[in-house]
Amino acid sequence: MEASDEMPKVLIIGDSISIGYLPFVQKMMAGEAMVTRPFDENGEPENCQGTTNGKLHIDEWIGGESWDVIHFNFGLHDIKHVKPDTGKNSNDPADPQQADLEQYRNNLTSIVEALKATKGRLVFATTTPYPDTVSKPLRSPGMPERYNQAALSIMKRNGISVNNLHDFVVPRMAILQRPDNVHFTDTGYEALAEQVVTAIRAVLPAK
Repeated sequence: MEASDEMPKVLIIGDSISIGYLPFVQKMMAGEAMVTRPFDENGEPENCQGTTNGKLHIDEWIGGESWDVIHFNFGLHDIKHVKPDTGKNSNDPADPQQADLEQYRNNLTSIVEALKATKGRLVFATTTPYPDTVSKPLRSPGMPERYNQAALSIMKRNGISVNNLHDFVVPRMAILQRPDNVHFTDTGYEALAEQVVTAIRAVLPAK
């Protein structure tokens, strides 16, 4: 996308959900802001995964750039169950979560500190819901609400704006989300993008 140096720069950090809505956000904000996200060495959108990975790579993703707005999310990967010896996805409820609530709070607090140091305007997107039947990997029912509650207390303490994608999706899951899946249809990603654009515009500095 061609971008003027005068346009605000927006960075989106998140998992595969954010990869899904990114192109819609870019299209909606074309000519208004330069919107991008981390990319891997092959030029593919990077899945930022959970806070454990985020804590390791946040400085790399920021990249020393001057960002006007950073829209970020962590949660779905933290919630999932993993094999304790390999860290690989698990369907066994006896296996631990990738990051339990205490780890999530600590990791997210460190990530927020790094993001605040950029002086950019920050927007945290709450973790989206999923059906209780999701099992590959296992994500136990009720976890998005618990993790979001922990995240929201951190955002409130730091004066960070919130894009409540969770509450937006809940009454629309059957329409926007794929069956038995954490991911969304194209219609769903476009609807999420509209909410993301609204949240970004609310804090976007005029240039």
